[in-house]
Formats: sequence, C-alpha cells, structure tokens
Amino acid sequence: MRISDQLVLWNHASITILDIRCISMNINEGLHSYRLPASGFLYAVRGSAELELDGIKHQVNRFHIMHGGKGCRVDIYPIGESFDYYIIYYKALIPLPMRNDIAVLMDRNNPFQLQYGFAPQYPASLLSKVKEMHQAWEDQGSLERFHVKSLFYQFVYELVWQLQNNQIPTIKADVVAQACHYLQQHYAETITLELLAELLDCSPRHLSRLFKRDVGTSPIDYVIQIRMNKAKELLLMTDANLQEIAESVGYPESYYFAKMFKKYVGTAPIRYRSEQRGKTRRLHMTSGMSRYGIVEKRVSPYIDVNNHSQLKGETNVLMYSSGKSSIAIMLLLCLTLLLSACSTGTTGGAANGGTQNQTNQAPSTASTGQEGSSSTSSKQAVGTQAKTKIVSTVKGDVEIPVNPKRVVVLYLLGDVLALGIEPVGISDVYEGAAFESKLAGIQKLGEWFKPSPEAVLALDPDLIIVPSEETYATLNQIAPTVYIPYEEMKLDDRLKQLGEVLGKGEEFQELLNNFYAKVEQSKEKLKQAGIYDKTVSIMEGGKGNMGVISAKNYGRGSQVIYEYLGMKAPSVLQSKIESERKEGTLETVSFEVLHKYAGDYIFRSAYDGMVDLSENKIWNSIPAVKEGRLIDISFGLSYYNDIYSLDKQLDFIVDSLLATVK
Repeated sequence: MRISDQLVLWNHASITILDIRCISMNINEGLHSYRLPASGFLYAVRGSAELELDGIKHQVNRFHIMHGGKGCRVDIYPIGESFDYYIIYYKALIPLPMRNDIAVLMDRNNPFQLQYGFAPQYPASLLSKVKEMHQAWEDQGSLERFHVKSLFYQFVYELVWQLQNNQIPTIKADVVAQACHYLQQHYAETITLELLAELLDCSPRHLSRLFKRDVGTSPIDYVIQIRMNKAKELLLMTDANLQEIAESVGYPESYYFAKMFKKYVGTAPIRYRSEQRGKTRRLHMTSGMSRYGIVEKRVSPYIDVNNHSQLKGETNVLMYSSGKSSIAIMLLLCLTLLLSACSTGTTGGAANGGTQNQTNQAPSTASTGQEGSSSTSSKQAVGTQAKTKIVSTVKGDVEIPVNPKRVVVLYLLGDVLALGIEPVGISDVYEGAAFESKLAGIQKLGEWFKPSPEAVLALDPDLIIVPSEETYATLNQIAPTVYIPYEEMKLDDRLKQLGEVLGKGEEFQELLNNFYAKVEQSKEKLKQAGIYDKTVSIMEGGKGNMGVISAKNYGRGSQVIYEYLGMKAPSVLQSKIESERKEGTLETVSFEVLHKYAGDYIFRSAYDGMVDLSENKIWNSIPAVKEGRLIDISFGLSYYNDIYSLDKQLDFIVDSLLATVK
C-alpha cells in the first residue's frame, strides 16, 4: 500500500486508544495463539524473541516494532533470559457516511489491519514517545489521556515516515485465512457471522464476500461442513449417542443436529452409522470411552451459526439408557428416523408454525436461471383453500404463505410499504428517510447488511425479504426468505416481483403508472420554468476535496435527476453517466478543478457533521453556489431507491429547482 494512501486513511480516521501495557516475559513463559483484541503496536525494549503473526515468523530484538490488526494471531517465544515489550492497543473508525474513495482505499488495503515488523533506523525518538505514552496512560487523568492521544499521533507520524524512507514491506492481513483458522479451532462453540466479523474487525458483508470469493462458500456453510465431517468421524469411530455427538460439534439438541446432518449429508445420522459401518471394519472401543468424555455437557439457550435459530424446550428424540428395554430403544430409534425424514423439506414449514405437511414441501432450491424474475403457483388440497405458494427466485423455488402476515424486510422498506404491507421488522432507518414517520415504532433489526438474526427470530416472521446474498445466507433458515437482487434489477422488475411475492399483483402496476405520470408532469413544469435544459451536479463531502456522482444509480437523487427526469450533468460527467455501468461511482475531485464538474445547479448531500464550506473561497466562487442555486438534499431522504423514496425525492428535487426561479 502506498504511504500516501495510508496517510489519507490515518488522517480521516477517528482514533481511540484502548490500552497501553508494559510486559515482561521470561524464558519459561510464552504467548500461544493469542488473538489481538484490537489493532496494536508491539515495541520490544529488552531481550529477544521469536514472534509469529498469523504464522509468519519474525526474529524480534531490542527496538523492534511490530504491527498487527484486530484478530491477528500472535505467538511469542522468548529467547534468552527475558523479553520485555510495550503493546499499544487502538481502535480506528472511519466516520459515516463514508466517502466512496475512502471506502475504496479501505477495501484495497486497510492500514489498521496491515502486518509488518522492522527495526527502526532512529529508535530513540520512538522509544521516548512510547514510554511517555505509557506513563501518561498509567496516570489515568483526563488531561493525561488527551496527552496520550497527541503522543500516539506523533508516534504514528514518525513510524510511517520511517516506513517510507526505509521502504519497509507490509503484508495485507489475510482475513479469510484468519477466519478459516478460527472456525477450525472453535467449530464446536456458538458462532455467528457478526461475532466472526467483529473478531476480525470487518463488516459481516465484507467478510462474507471475501470468504465466498476465496473459499467458494460462505463462512456459515464452511463451519457447517466442518461440523458434519467431525460428526461423521464420531459416528463411525465411537459408540456415542446422538446427544453426545451433537454437543461435541456445537449443537446442544440432538433433534436439530439430526435434522442438519440429514440436510447436508443426505441421510439420517443413525442410518449413516449403520450403512457405513457395514462397509468398513468397525473400530472396537469400550463403551465408557466412546460414550462419554467427548465434550463437556453444556446446557444453555442456543444461537446456531448456520441459521441462528434459538431452540428452547425441544425434546431430545433419542437418548440411550441402560435402564430401558430393547423394545423401547427400538421404538425411539424408529421415531428418530421418522422425525429426521419429515424434517428434510424447506425451512418454511417449520418457520410457519407447522402449517405445511410433507406433501406440501417446496421443490429443490436449485437456481432456475431466471434472474430477477418470479413466478408463482399455489398448492392446496382438494376442497381446501391454498395456504402456500411457490415463487421462483434467483435462489430457486421458495414456498411462502399466500397471504403473509408477519413480514420482515431489509432495505426495500419503501417498496413494501408502498404496496400496502406493514412489516413487523425492518432494518435501521436513516434519519430523514421518506418513510421514517410511517415506520416509527416498528422493530428495528440492525443495519440492512448485517441484521441481528436473534432479533429476526424473536419476531416469528412468516416471510423475510432481503437485498443481498449475505443477508439471505444469514436468515434463510429462520423462515421462508426471498432474495431480491435490487442492484441488478430495474424498478419495474423489482416491483413486479415484490407484487407477486406479497400478493399485490395489481397494486404494483398502479404505483408505477402514477410515478411515471408524475415524472412527465414534473418535466413539463421544469421546461415551463426554463430549468429543464440546465445542467445538474450532485456532490458529497468537502474535506480537502469533493465527491461528485457520475452515475444514475448511486443514490443521493441521481436516479431521479439523471434517469427519470433525464436531466444532464456537465460534459465531463455526462458520458460516464450515460454508460451502462452496474455500480454507481463517486469521483473524488480537488477544489482547484471542481468548477469543471459544477453544473448550473448543485445538489449537495447533507447530514450531521458535514463539512462547513461557508468560508471556503473556492467553493463560494462557483457560480451555482454564489448565485443561490446550491440545494442541500438530506442524506436520509436521498439514500434509498425504493418507489416510496423515489416519489418523495421527485417532489423535493422538482420543488427545490422551481423555488430558485420564484
């Protein structure tokens, strides 16, 4: 990573010092597989040690500096009598909303997660700052803590300067390798995607995307596969019962373990043991060794990594006991096999409170290839009214209620609201969103890209609507889940699919007709006011430079202005806006050349904490700003691209433009 890029991110971040320690370690001590709880600097001051960062070995001597990010695995083996070092833990946050250029730099190479180590050319100055920081930290006063922060910035400045001058190589942390290692070591523990992402200091969405790219599957499926492989070993090599095996691989309930095993392996665990042992030579083990001592018994409410379902009050279907007769054991075995066989349909049946029977299970969830489309077919018995229907999605056929009553929706809040559905659970709503007051009082579930599975489960939904593959993977086993790839779909196609899913097959077309009619009326108003042929720019930020939107689908009003109203941007931007790019972009422009990107009208994204440009001479010299054609548009209002928000954005944009000529 270029030093200049590092400095941009260090300068943009909000830094919090978490702890500063001075540690002395003798030859008989060591640190093994310790995971850094935060990003940190280690500065050796006495002795030597062999130190490993995520398995990469470093020979560390006096004055050696090491850096690792949160979640980095550290091993220290002292060489000689003792090894003394300071460690400085810190947390770096980029304020939201994050500029696109900053997001790109963070995604490319996060400096707070980089791994490196070197012996500085000028160690004395760094050492004095570290000692002074530690002393001030120990004093614990407010003024001293402020002094620590100022010293930390000086320390980082000198450190980065020496990195640049000495051309020290840095290594990007392999987040996926860290995640795999953690899951392999902790597969039997309660794990969620959110916990794993927090451990590795990244967002669940980012971790899931990287994991799928590098491993070919999601973290959830990866740990399930580990569990299933371990379970198969225990089934074949021990005489442990289902409850004991379930607990040893991370499932407190034998019933749920049997259900998951059959889903992923293709056969019930007892049948797997019987069939596989018939093919291979059975290993003889004493019953006391095989049935007990695999794992410690654990009794607790359980949130499972693969579907986050909370199981309380479930009955253990099969538990061996020497006091039971052989007939009773056989009856229980038959019951286990029967329940396992009945639990292999779609997750929708269980999530809907048992309203489906075995004949109403959904077909395979293999992809239909009809991306962005949906078709429905109802299922019903003779003489009864259909309770469920099949919808085709990009994730395959999904069985959902004909008239869902308890809908959870993420991000696509305005689309669902406009179709006349009041959800029981929603993702967080940005302040100023068009539908903010309409959805007040409804249960919030966290950010749309990392919802709380536990909160979703508690709502007992009968339908979940999600906007991304990551959220689909997180929630699809809680209840029937429909994935809407909104970024790849036109408004008409998205509303049509949602209309079919929600049983609003006529309402969606009326919404579209009304919206497009308003667009045409708005164009006429702008033409009559002499505004329609004027150029429009959309900008955001302003700290050192400005972000300028160069796409129709970035948000901040770009879809209304450039796509539906069809207004133009300055020529330097227009060709990019007209290109068929799937992803919206925000270009970073310096103030010196910003006038080239400024249209006759400028919409600026407005939010709490935005940079005050009222005293900026270059900004105030731009004609649109100087002559009163600068319009602040709320970040919350302009963030969403659903039909409800687009309609309100259209009103605001047109009314604001017309107000400049009155």
